[in-house]
Amino acid sequence: MKKNPQHRADTGSTSRNGWRETLFVIIFRADTPAGKWFDVVLIASIVTSVVAVMLDSIHAVSSVYGLQLYGIEWFFTILFTVEYILRLGCVRRPLKYATSFFGIVDLLAVLPTYLSFLFPGSQYLIVIRVLRVLRIFRVLKLVQYIREVNVLARAFRASSRKIIVFLFTVLTLVIIFGALMYMIEGEEHGFTSIPRSIYWAIVTLTTVGYGDISPRTGIGQALAAMIMIIGYSIIAVPTGIVTVEISRATQERKSRTVCPACTAGTHDPDATFCKHCGTKLIIP
Repeated sequence: MKKNPQHRADTGSTSRNGWRETLFVIIFRADTPAGKWFDVVLIASIVTSVVAVMLDSIHAVSSVYGLQLYGIEWFFTILFTVEYILRLGCVRRPLKYATSFFGIVDLLAVLPTYLSFLFPGSQYLIVIRVLRVLRIFRVLKLVQYIREVNVLARAFRASSRKIIVFLFTVLTLVIIFGALMYMIEGEEHGFTSIPRSIYWAIVTLTTVGYGDISPRTGIGQALAAMIMIIGYSIIAVPTGIVTVEISRATQERKSRTVCPACTAGTHDPDATFCKHCGTKLIIP
């Protein structure tokens, strides 16, 4: 008896879907033994490849083991390239994954080696692979750390406009201070142009103080002292902005907590137990 062509097509489609689902579980699911082992081996490979690249940048090591390190680099590059292709092949929306954070990191982890043919030295950008180690939070089920990352992300988003205004103010100050110092000190004291004077103002305002350029006149030193004092006060501004937003984001997270027993919400920010039934709250 001949088999129905439609039946064969359905069987082939089911087989392909089953293969993709199995691969998806192994690659993306860390709550299964196979998925956990896959991620552990992946993280070990990432760390090994990054260490190999760092060793290759040491001349004493690369002069002796350069060929071996080059082979290790290409081995892991091909391995991660195959893994990247498999990730795209087993997800339902390859483009969505490719444009996600981890998708972009996965792509950047393999591109430098290929780009080294066109731009020698770019292979050292392989250290970007270390970002892939962030998957360890998923492997070890450290969900609470992921939640804290979300709090930080919300805080930075909420304070972004204030930070932009602050940076624009600082930029305005360094331009003014740089121009003043150029007028006061002049080229004979190392302030050969306004951009170079602005560079000095940035170094001084941020209290870095490289010392490669320094004022010689009394007026210039007085202006430098004023810029240093302003620098100390400016440092506290972005810290305070972000701290306030982190505190606010933490309180909002806790206020959105829903009791798992009675489903009551709107709890106090510092609540640990439900005020209605006494059940321990699960803070998101």
